[in-house]
Amino acid sequence: MKKIFLFVCILGATLFINFDAQAQKFPKMDVSPMDAAAYPSNWRNADKMVKVIYSRPQLKGRSLDKLAPEGKVWRTGANEAPEITFYSDVTFGDEEISAGTYSLFTIPNGENWTVILSNQKNIWGSYFYNQEEDVVRITANVSSSEEPIEAFSIMFDGEEEDNTTMFLGWGNTVISVPVSKK
Repeated sequence: MKKIFLFVCILGATLFINFDAQAQKFPKMDVSPMDAAAYPSNWRNADKMVKVIYSRPQLKGRSLDKLAPEGKVWRTGANEAPEITFYSDVTFGDEEISAGTYSLFTIPNGENWTVILSNQKNIWGSYFYNQEEDVVRITANVSSSEEPIEAFSIMFDGEEEDNTTMFLGWGNTVISVPVSKK
């Protein structure tokens, strides 16, 4: 009986130590969580025209020009540069773009923001941005929102199946770029 009791105790201790050694230590939640926007936005529609994955920084009392300085290349969000995927050939602004995945950068300039699609992928921030990798640069429409937008956001809105507008909003600034299938 003592041998069985000893065996059960050793077995229990071994299992306890084994489970504890394999416990995962998950990192804390990112303060600028990743998000995605797609068109069509209905999750039931698998035939997407465009999808962008980006991180969402928040103003938290700071000014937009401090976080996205005027005249400098900005990663268009937080952390990694956003990646935008076009599932078919499109017209982005007024430029023809082939289907594929590109990094999305912007250059804030008051009333004239430049939106950049780059061949660079999987890069953190804009620290390693290389203008030679640009696919296209377009000038985007800039408007103001009535309500301040605390967390940087990207969305698509469109009435027609093959036409949409990509909106980038933060603070009271909204940038818009038309996107349509070719």
